[in-house]
Amino acid sequence: MLLALLAVLPLTAVAVAAAERPGGPQHYVYFERERHRIQERSFLDHRGVVGAQLKYTWRELEPARDVYRLQPVLDDLRFLEARGKRLFIQLQDVSFSEEVLVPDYLTADSSFGGGVARKWECPGDDESRARSDGWVARRWDPRVRARFQRLLDTLGRAVDGRIEGLNLPETSIDFCESGRFHPPGFSFAGYVDAVTSTMSAARAAFPRSVVIQYANFMPGEWLPWTDHGYLRAVYAHAERIGAGVGGPDLMPHRKGQRQHSYPLIAARRAGVLAGLAVQDGNLAERDPATGRPVTVAQLHAFARDTLRLDYLFWGTEEPYYSRDVLPYLDSLARSRAPTGPSRTRR
Repeated sequence: MLLALLAVLPLTAVAVAAAERPGGPQHYVYFERERHRIQERSFLDHRGVVGAQLKYTWRELEPARDVYRLQPVLDDLRFLEARGKRLFIQLQDVSFSEEVLVPDYLTADSSFGGGVARKWECPGDDESRARSDGWVARRWDPRVRARFQRLLDTLGRAVDGRIEGLNLPETSIDFCESGRFHPPGFSFAGYVDAVTSTMSAARAAFPRSVVIQYANFMPGEWLPWTDHGYLRAVYAHAERIGAGVGGPDLMPHRKGQRQHSYPLIAARRAGVLAGLAVQDGNLAERDPATGRPVTVAQLHAFARDTLRLDYLFWGTEEPYYSRDVLPYLDSLARSRAPTGPSRTRR
């Protein structure tokens, strides 16, 4: 199949899948849960930054069953709107620590099966070395999923069309392979159905704003050796329903990404939006050809020319954010600014 071939080709070869997005991706700052930082002048006054990507947790927005606390979103949105910036929401139901991000009623009510499941990593598929990797909502449980989709609907009625977009957190979760660590009710195929169901619910809740599913890896397969079509099914579903795709890391030289999400992003059809986040550690990656750290310019070129991204969400890890990211985006904005007497202010 075409995608199986793309997965093993150098990524520069898949840039021919569709024309480059005119002008390149829009640039957002990923403040994560440090949402107060949208008040920083370095962000507000930056002509090359369109807006902020902010993270809100399920637990935060639904502190009790059917009690929705959307004021943090509304306050941030009003602040950004008043200053000509856009908001991209990341709605989080998964952690990479001991923090549980679902409401207490899910964990207290046995009908929700505990509401969350502990994630596990098994280095080298050695389950004797299993280690905890945080908590994830029981996305595959129809009762839990219905509650999350109700939150999506509530949030959509409040802000659809006003925000630039909403992204669902990454599909990558791990319970090791044998089944020993699998939570009750979980199956690999069932997880695919759960992810696509929530994608459809998000698209229905946000018909006017962008919806992006972070789809980087899927449990139960490791491409190209173990390919059950799980990740490809997520990308195909996004195309069918008019949703976008992306992921949490921009790492052009990382083999895992090169064999999974990047070929699928690069080969997507015209009209399917895509965005990636440059998160902690991404700018510390080294180019194996030179041994030197990757640069902001290299990441931007890869995002623009190979992946044809529509959105880039730049993290605030220092010293990269202040020293490298903001100056580069400023120079990019200056190079695109109109010159001469025809220049107008916006």
